[in-house]
Amino acid sequence: MNGNNYCVIMAGGVGSRFWPFSRADKPKQFLDFFGTGRSLLQMTVDRFRPLVPVENMFIVTNVAYKQMIMQQVPDMPEGNILCEPARRNTAPCIAYATAHIRALCLKRAGLTAANQDWSRPEMQANIVVAASDHLILEEDKFRATIQKAFDFVSRNKVICTLGMTPTRPETGYGYIQYIKSPISNLQSTIPDGIYPVKTFTEKPNLEMAKVFLESGDFLWNSGIFIWNLQTISEAFRYLLPAVADRFREGELLMGTDKEEDFIEVIFPKCPNISIDYGIMEKADNVYVIPSSFGWSDLGTWGSLYELSEKDENGNVSLHSETHYYEAEGNIVVLEPGKVAIVQGVNDMIIVEERGALLVCKKAEEQRIKEFTNSFT
Repeated sequence: MNGNNYCVIMAGGVGSRFWPFSRADKPKQFLDFFGTGRSLLQMTVDRFRPLVPVENMFIVTNVAYKQMIMQQVPDMPEGNILCEPARRNTAPCIAYATAHIRALCLKRAGLTAANQDWSRPEMQANIVVAASDHLILEEDKFRATIQKAFDFVSRNKVICTLGMTPTRPETGYGYIQYIKSPISNLQSTIPDGIYPVKTFTEKPNLEMAKVFLESGDFLWNSGIFIWNLQTISEAFRYLLPAVADRFREGELLMGTDKEEDFIEVIFPKCPNISIDYGIMEKADNVYVIPSSFGWSDLGTWGSLYELSEKDENGNVSLHSETHYYEAEGNIVVLEPGKVAIVQGVNDMIIVEERGALLVCKKAEEQRIKEFTNSFT
């Protein structure tokens, strides 16, 4: 395990598309979807333990979830839980973690923000950023891919991401177009299996998704990023100064007992912008590793359905006992101990949790957030 490896886990989302199983007071990253006894957050932390020492792991979350994280990951230092006072999307979240890690590295090197020296070994931090609610089935392959990316970013001033080899024309994911035969001044140092990124595309319609799949030039955007501390610090400075400048206002306060108060003041002033829009789509040094290790962002009931064991009629039952009659392609999730009879419906989502019931067509699941907004 390399002491210069760091991990940032983003765990501040509310998981509204998994209502009613996921609620604002306990969103999906803290839930055990598969009855394994481990929540998605716990599985994420476990996944990175062989690569990153726990003192180099940081969880960025909403302040309301701090106690829940301390309960679920009891060996993580409390100071490694970075609390956002407001929701500002992924770019400010990552900028906060980057500023905190930079302050930690400076301290370890005996330096200050006023005299930082990127050549010092303690400043050579390689960082992986991942969401807390992804599912990875082949974890050994995943860790080997992350290690390959760590090696790459430690030797080159590049931003690296993982792209998932698509298996269907998925409209719920963003896409990455990459150049298979790169022409680059890094050509001699690019390992096999790493390619320059040409474009990022947001969630396409079905026809466009089919074109992407057939072309063979597109990958699903996993939202997993790997970079060196200096590289991402400079990317924020030059490509997203509206965020970088906020953190530079109190650079000398990061890593001190005044950090939390500083963040309370400046974080809500950051623009609400994703790392994809703010950095990835603007940078000219982005590379991708095409990957296949059983990944899902587990963003919807439909994605959970695809991953779950099904009966002979394509029905999925989780946490409870369900009896199906003339019914196909449904997913039913009830509180443990509950029994359901489902007759005469196909391709439905039926979920009951804590006194709330959802009955929704799978094809309409993107509207769940719209439905719940009407009363929350």
